[in-house]
Amino acid sequence: MTPAARVQAAIEVLDLVIEAARSNGAPADRLIGDWFRTRRFAGSGDRRAVRELAYRAIRLCGEVPETGRAAMLRVAGEDPQVAALFDGSRHAPAAIGAGEQAAAGGVAPAWLMQRLAESGIDAAQAESLLDRAPLDIRVNTLRAGTLQLPEGGQRTASGNGWRYLPDTRIEQTSAYLEGMVEVQDAGSQLTCEVVAARPGETVIDLCAGAGGKTLALAAAMENTGRLIAADADRMRLSRLAPRAQRAGATGIETLLLDANREMEALAPFVDKADAVLVDAPCSGTGTWRRNPEARWRLTDKQLERYAAIQSRLLDIAARLVRPGGRLVFVTCSLLDAEGAGQAAGFLARNTGFRAEIPVLPAGTVRGAGLRLSPYHDGTDGFFVARFVRL
Repeated sequence: MTPAARVQAAIEVLDLVIEAARSNGAPADRLIGDWFRTRRFAGSGDRRAVRELAYRAIRLCGEVPETGRAAMLRVAGEDPQVAALFDGSRHAPAAIGAGEQAAAGGVAPAWLMQRLAESGIDAAQAESLLDRAPLDIRVNTLRAGTLQLPEGGQRTASGNGWRYLPDTRIEQTSAYLEGMVEVQDAGSQLTCEVVAARPGETVIDLCAGAGGKTLALAAAMENTGRLIAADADRMRLSRLAPRAQRAGATGIETLLLDANREMEALAPFVDKADAVLVDAPCSGTGTWRRNPEARWRLTDKQLERYAAIQSRLLDIAARLVRPGGRLVFVTCSLLDAEGAGQAAGFLARNTGFRAEIPVLPAGTVRGAGLRLSPYHDGTDGFFVARFVRL
């Protein structure tokens, strides 16, 4: 593909991403992959260039653009080399018309910027949410006896974390293929450390999903005790077993929950868990570095629904914790409605718990918990709180 054809391809991809954002369709990564599967003429260099152009445009547009062309014009307005490729030649985008408007810039829609500001996120912090994220990995202590990490990594604040450049192909290394490392953001690793899971304990990962944090807990527990990975999403939970086998994590019990009837399956664990992790569904405002189009999808009503789900899950988790046990609440969000405000609401409803501010080598105290952010900590954005049952 010529450079101009790559720009036109990025415009076509962006049209799909914009439509999906409006209709809550497939994520950008999947749309880009599907687009190239039907265009075998594109080489690996073409795919990489088109992807980079598309994501560059997504990061530059705060509001949902009208069209993919308007989004790419935003890039052209900041990059004369891209602007020159709008020349109307074969496979190239049409020449830029007189007075043709580019999409609006900014970090996020106005209502969401207001919510961030109310949560203590200033303009500089907000802009850092759209930086390109590094590649973070966690050394899997269950398999890392003869580990050889790729060169070029740097230690992170997490106990077993290493950081690499974004384009590092860790999945092709023997360390990854043999289960010695897992891809996991340093902030996510730190939130697992807050659980302080120990060998021999009973630990419940209440919103386990595909099990990224479950595997970190299994390593901390050294494959002893009882570790329950629970979730209401059968498809996501089914991905845990092959990941656990690759990681050498044995003894993980999966528990499929019925949404809104979770206690039917969880009844045997009431007052029994040493620790419960609630990695709750949330807006994902802390992950925009990796999923920048997510800020186009979020609405105020969706945020309210997430907050209601988080409150309900926290109250369910509280019933599972034994006296003296720990409840850890995590969201990948920088909004107080899903962080400090949620923690305060939990403590008001559950007077049998007290907050215990986590001690980590990163993070800033926010209400009853800690906030991790790209701007201050170089991680994805997280809120984490730990409650101890009296």
